Amino acid sequence: MTDLWLGHLAADFSQGALPAILVFLRPLLHLSYTRTAVVVLVATVTSSIVQPLFGRWSDRRTTTWLIPVGVAASGVGIALAAVSRDYPLLLVVVSVSGLGVGAFHPEAMKLARHASGVRRASGMALFQTGGNLGIALGPVLAGVALTVTGSSGGLLFVIPAILVALLLVRDFGLLGRVRRAGSERLRRASGRDRPGAFRLLLGAIGCRSVTYYGLFTFVPLWEVSHGHSKSYGSALLSLVLFSGAIGTLCAGPLADRFGRKPVLVSSLALSPALVLVFVLVGGTIGAVSVCVAGAVIVSTFSVTTVMGQEYLPTRIAMASGMTIGLATGLGGVAAVALGAIADTINLRAALIATAIGPALGALVAARLPSERPIRTEPILTTERS
Repeated sequence: MTDLWLGHLAADFSQGALPAILVFLRPLLHLSYTRTAVVVLVATVTSSIVQPLFGRWSDRRTTTWLIPVGVAASGVGIALAAVSRDYPLLLVVVSVSGLGVGAFHPEAMKLARHASGVRRASGMALFQTGGNLGIALGPVLAGVALTVTGSSGGLLFVIPAILVALLLVRDFGLLGRVRRAGSERLRRASGRDRPGAFRLLLGAIGCRSVTYYGLFTFVPLWEVSHGHSKSYGSALLSLVLFSGAIGTLCAGPLADRFGRKPVLVSSLALSPALVLVFVLVGGTIGAVSVCVAGAVIVSTFSVTTVMGQEYLPTRIAMASGMTIGLATGLGGVAAVALGAIADTINLRAALIATAIGPALGALVAARLPSERPIRTEPILTTERS
């Protein structure tokens, strides 16, 4: 559905804008790498780790209203972050933005699943691409706005969030119909939960998120430390995330055709070498390598969301919140540890450490069970797509 896709783009734009904002705020607030990473941790805790709570609520109650409210809150919070000149205040407004992002995702992913029919990975990949594009546009647009207009230009970030939230309010009735029809279908088709497989999946996702958040936090700072401009660092991060959007569109159909597990294991196994080339070789080869790493790492976010929903079919909103939220949010905790490594040793060592996560994740993912045949179910149709 177009409305959900735009909502995902707007909500995740706020997440993508944060690294570019931190590049500008770091000298103004005299932030160390560790304190910079703490801001990312706060954003992660409030946007990701609370998602299972919103998901549990969504599985028990009708919470469609969280979708427009979450989008609006994400934009307001990140706009205020750009003009913050006090570190505690920065943490507060980043928390507001993060809570908006966290409120949006579980309910929106449930509706995206309902609308996807039998090709769940492909449908979720399309929905996930909206978020990928939002995260990718965040650094480059925020970097341009802050470079041209100064920090006050960050207030512009609230405009797209409010416009999309109003669009979602306008189509609130349609979203409700999709939810009711999908919930009825799910009650008829659900199988048994497989909590053991779900726990293994969370372990693999947590390992993957170490690299994701390491690159997300430190790629712009790495480029600036090597003499490039702040806008160049933000632009490279955007290219990494745009590559992730392209990878997502490829991974969904591949997972539907060849299986979720092979796609996940392959992506995790490829990631460490690509990160090491970026850090140790650098230059054009390094830039290309980190973009490919972005494509490989981000591409499986939609795949693991679908796997989580299939492992916990009776609690798909909570499963969505945990696969995107809790497990991924562990990477924010890792970002603080990586920041401490950067302060204690150097940024190079911190980036090299990010390659360890997916290597371990590939070993964990290899233990996941083989997939069950997917039941054929009609694709949910709506009067507007």
